[in-house]
Amino acid sequence: MRVAIIIPALNEEEPLPLVLKDLAAVSVSGVNSIEVIVVDNGSSDRTPEVAKKLGATVVQQPRRGYGGACQKGMAHLRSSPPDILVVLDGDHSDHVEDLGAILQPILDDEADFVMGDRTQLALKGALFPQQRFGNWLATWLMYMKTGHKYDDMGPFRAIRWSLMESMMMRDPNWGWNVEMQMKALKLGARVLEVPVRYRPRIGQSKVSGTINGSVNAGIRIIWAVWRYS
Repeated sequence: MRVAIIIPALNEEEPLPLVLKDLAAVSVSGVNSIEVIVVDNGSSDRTPEVAKKLGATVVQQPRRGYGGACQKGMAHLRSSPPDILVVLDGDHSDHVEDLGAILQPILDDEADFVMGDRTQLALKGALFPQQRFGNWLATWLMYMKTGHKYDDMGPFRAIRWSLMESMMMRDPNWGWNVEMQMKALKLGARVLEVPVRYRPRIGQSKVSGTINGSVNAGIRIIWAVWRYS
């Protein structure tokens, strides 16, 4: 199995080296190769230089937007696609040591799409109150639309490349994760959530770190639930 990891990054010069060094030490049985793609989403610091120095492939997406950054990373991979695509954050909040737990259900052919559930193992202060409320609201809305109860909308997730491509993803921003979760159910994919560890991020969150960021992301997520239902 070949795995590709996309890390959307915006001004992650400080935490990104920790993420990449942790990834370099990870080994997953059954995985032949792991390619790391850092998508620089218009950083004003040394994020791309740091990523290159540590061996990651750097792709530029100057137009800001989480979904757009993920799409740019996928476009780069299409000439030689992996078997499994992983997405995680570059702020060192995700424990990349849990990569095996995320991948194993797919490797064992027990799931097609696996999400990390942060709600059980997150350290104190890692999830802000507005994040917990946003998670609850979004997952409840998705449940009302689909009948499937997600527990989280965590960014650490793995999916079969073939399934991801069949979704024809289009959301350019914070509705990306909702779009994935809704379309996976529509396509009849085997969806699974596994507990993963989560720690306070390094630096200020682009979403939950400010009131405006939280409100804007919340509006986009609610709109995405309606749109993709």
